[in-house]
Amino acid sequence: MKKILFLTGTRADFGKIKSLIEIASAESDLFEVFLFVTGMHMHHKYGYTLNEIKNCGYKNIYSHINFTSENSMDLTLAKTIEGLSNYIKEFPPDLIIVHGDRAEALAGAIVGALNNILVAHIEGGEVSGTIDELIRHSVSKMSHVHFVANEQAKKRLIQMGEIADAVFTIGSPDVDIMFSNNLPKLEYVKEYYNIRFEKYAVVMFHPVTTEVERMEQYAIQFSEALLETGHNYVVIFPNNDLGSESILKAYQKFNGHKEFQVFPSLRFEYFLVLLKNATYIIGNSSAGIREAPYYHLPSVNIGTRQQNRAISEDILHCGYNKEEIVAAVRKIKTEVRSAPVDGSHYGNGNSNRQFLDIISQPSFWDIPKQKVFADLD
Repeated sequence: MKKILFLTGTRADFGKIKSLIEIASAESDLFEVFLFVTGMHMHHKYGYTLNEIKNCGYKNIYSHINFTSENSMDLTLAKTIEGLSNYIKEFPPDLIIVHGDRAEALAGAIVGALNNILVAHIEGGEVSGTIDELIRHSVSKMSHVHFVANEQAKKRLIQMGEIADAVFTIGSPDVDIMFSNNLPKLEYVKEYYNIRFEKYAVVMFHPVTTEVERMEQYAIQFSEALLETGHNYVVIFPNNDLGSESILKAYQKFNGHKEFQVFPSLRFEYFLVLLKNATYIIGNSSAGIREAPYYHLPSVNIGTRQQNRAISEDILHCGYNKEEIVAAVRKIKTEVRSAPVDGSHYGNGNSNRQFLDIISQPSFWDIPKQKVFADLD
């Protein structure tokens, strides 16, 4: 039996890997699944989402606090490495699975690589244009196996010197959940969170660490723009990267305005239901670039955080100043939606099955831990 350790540090990456956790857990004769839960999941300010993971009924959950008072990514990385290194000494896995472009994912890849443990990276080979991209590529280089969303991502990894036989295209696992038949009804979700709006837009605006000196002004402009539109908004806290406090401070402008309901976090399935039924999404979250087009949902993408990732004509791009944001909102079409994006971009909702088929093959476990650089012909 192979022991698989999934690492999760945010509500977002948990949603991305949840279908993989569940399908591997169901094969109890083949795999024993463990979860290392850290990052935002442990922060009460952001909803203490460790409880949501526990409520899923997984057996082997280990939690670790990695944030610091300085809110510094390098210290977060160091504390995650220390905690995970201690954990795997007691419970050594055969495979560590990390996702995306967070410091926690980089810690998982480093610990695995330096302890001769197979590391698989979910959704490598993508671009975004911020420090997140730098971290993502670093995670890929420290990983032995790659489960990518599309062929373009696979080509990038091969360009980076990764062995083609260790790169598997499975789509984006969150699409599995997006089209699940088990999502709750909108009425239930609204009642659960006491959302009183009939029509609303979703707000998700994260700090850009490479532009941290300007985040306070960006957040003020963004908040004032939302107030000026007069629309109803379901606002979700930013992630906890450097600059998040500036955004949370600007969100205090919404106090006393009945058009705004602000939440530290939303359960991933419930968030998807709210997103699917929104009039549009606004901010700089990948949800506006990836999930929204699958739901034919218009999106206003602000600034540089999702640079080079847009694939849908429903996405309107604008700068950070208030006038540009308001103009973009006024342009957006909220009644007539175009066709969804082609499934070849991020898959068709069967990533979990493809993932299981791959890790169930004996040859998968023979992928070398000694990496070599594959030169392009």
